Amino acid sequence: MDEEGRFPQEALDALVANDLHAVHVPEAYGGAGADALATVIVIEEVARVCGSSSLIPAVNKLGSLPVVLSGSEELKHRFLGPLAKGDAMFSYALSEPDAGSDAAGMKTRAVRDGDFWVLDGVKRWITNAGVSQYYTVMAVTDPEKRSRGISAFVVDKDDEGVSFGAPEKKLGIKGSPTREVYLDHVRIPADRMIGAEGTGFATAMKTLDHTRITIAAQAIGIAQGALDYAKGYVKERKQFGKPIADFQGVQFMLADMAMKLEAARQLTYAAAAKSERVDGDLTFFGAAAKCFASDVAMEVTTDAVQLLGGYGYTRDYPVERMMRDAKITQIYEGTNQIQRIVMARNLP
Repeated sequence: MDEEGRFPQEALDALVANDLHAVHVPEAYGGAGADALATVIVIEEVARVCGSSSLIPAVNKLGSLPVVLSGSEELKHRFLGPLAKGDAMFSYALSEPDAGSDAAGMKTRAVRDGDFWVLDGVKRWITNAGVSQYYTVMAVTDPEKRSRGISAFVVDKDDEGVSFGAPEKKLGIKGSPTREVYLDHVRIPADRMIGAEGTGFATAMKTLDHTRITIAAQAIGIAQGALDYAKGYVKERKQFGKPIADFQGVQFMLADMAMKLEAARQLTYAAAAKSERVDGDLTFFGAAAKCFASDVAMEVTTDAVQLLGGYGYTRDYPVERMMRDAKITQIYEGTNQIQRIVMARNLP
């Protein structure tokens, strides 16, 4: 899948068959009703083998959580039901070509027209774009109010005027398509607004408080997969007449990898518990978990490549893929520089 740069349909089919594709959907809407910690564990376990596939449950939560948090009951039943059944996936459309870290600077507009809203704009870096049926789209409804003039909408892939750019050619997570979403006079019923007008940006930020923890889980899973492989390899690989696992230099590397990874896991699980309870310090913990776990994942996967030596650098072994996949966890859902700003502003 990494080699061919294609969506892992077989992984989606397996996740749906086992009801693990969107475990966060509440039981009232046909879902498994998993709590935040259980959701994190599902993502972590899938990511141990495949970072791209772990984005199926992760982005289904990211895309649909605004509906869970702020949507009307009618909206929840209408859009969470197909997601829970596995009939549709959900993506999140916040970023734009000129509005990444400064998401409030977005230019996508939604103009009221009777009982409809008409959306125009471009969204960039949209995970699983083109595969997902539904999109939570943030758009400006009152340009005078900056972030308080942004509203959230559910857009369907089949709505007239929705189209997609070519898949981005990425360093990693090649099995998860990342594309631009074009909105050209997309006319949708007014009841597809998520929450009240002007509350979209607040909903988007509240969503990220919860979903950054799923990216931490993805990072941990990728790193655990790399550590697992490296542990096995060093026991088999012999140099100077004995397995390289017998050398203290190698043992110290493995010890540091395992220690940091476990610290990241404990922080992430604690953050997931706070997500479930919606604790007052959730914003700090969500940012801390995402930032720390992704930095650890980059370090652990890079060390795994080092432990495999020349083989680690080849595509015959999985650790170079894991290193490439780990990098994005430091960037998306808010770069780690932005996470540090968020932490500093929300010190517990």
